[in-house]
Amino acid sequence: MDNEKTKIDLIDEEIIKLLAERVKVLDEVEDDAKPKLPIESLRERKAKIMAMAEQYPEEIRNYIPVVVNLLNEMKGTKTGSTGEKGTLSGKIERSKEGTNKLFPDFVTVACQGTEGANSQIACDRIFRNSNIMFFDRFGAVFSAIEKGLCKYGVIPVENSYAGTVNSVYDLMMKHNFYIVRSIRLKITHHLLAKPGTRMEDVKEIYSHEQAISQCSDFLSTLKGVKIIPFENTAQAAKMVAESDRNDIAALASELCVKYYGLKTLAASVQNRDNNYTRFICISKDLEIYPGADRTSLMLVLPHEYGSLYKVLSKFHMLGINLLKLESRPLPNKEFEFMFYFDIEISADSPKLLQLMNELDEVCDSFTYLGSYHEII
Repeated sequence: MDNEKTKIDLIDEEIIKLLAERVKVLDEVEDDAKPKLPIESLRERKAKIMAMAEQYPEEIRNYIPVVVNLLNEMKGTKTGSTGEKGTLSGKIERSKEGTNKLFPDFVTVACQGTEGANSQIACDRIFRNSNIMFFDRFGAVFSAIEKGLCKYGVIPVENSYAGTVNSVYDLMMKHNFYIVRSIRLKITHHLLAKPGTRMEDVKEIYSHEQAISQCSDFLSTLKGVKIIPFENTAQAAKMVAESDRNDIAALASELCVKYYGLKTLAASVQNRDNNYTRFICISKDLEIYPGADRTSLMLVLPHEYGSLYKVLSKFHMLGINLLKLESRPLPNKEFEFMFYFDIEISADSPKLLQLMNELDEVCDSFTYLGSYHEII
């Protein structure tokens, strides 16, 4: 057994030596001197790989194309090492140098909803002082930034219980913006009503459909009470406060008690105590603040086998941790998808610039959404 191990060790050492020699040869070849292979040459290359694989036993044959493709993904040590090669890499470097060292305190920011909404709570956590502009729709938040009405917007992207806010991902594909910060906010829902209303008086409860689903266990205990979806939890609370009725209630945040003069009939009625919503702060300008350790990307991959694997292998080879992977169908394209990635990597790491320089080789297109820090 020891001899077997020694033989394997020697083979591994030889493989590593050959890899080092391969990288050395790549460094000696100027990128500009390497013409792009036409489709015919790529087909010939694939045929050569298949012919090579057929010379070996069936149990390892399927692995040979994978290994050869991985070798073709390897770059010389000089490639992607600076921010000067790619326009995007240079833009990232310039943004790090040009962004203020301190995150802003006094800003105008756009949110969906109204006073007392969880979006306002997220804003107050992200910015110490903010003038909040409220809009009815997520799309209006994006438009407000594009038109210059405000510099920042805060929008939810996912909930630990209800999942992704799909409409926001669709807007991400449509608008050009950058993420400058994010926050993971613990969500608590309270049953609120006008002063004087008792629990046994309540005949109807209003709230956003996600809040309703997140409080389903509590709501199932209320017999004869009608549950009515509303466009926003805080707007539901506002409607209850302004109504002449004393037999309705809303599922909303505790902040709504303060803003609308309501009282709490039942506190923390969500199904799970670990209910979190992730909000992102977006801007038209690329801003990368010190401490940015998370990067978001949108990638459109070739509609062929192994395309997602090639991207994931780059993360693996660079030692980059994948935090989130989400797919969204591409409009007007059947069974083709855009992939949304959150990766864990410091904005100061040279590996980030290397990744930016190499991604276009394995994607049909990709969009850099920013590097930022997440508040927990």
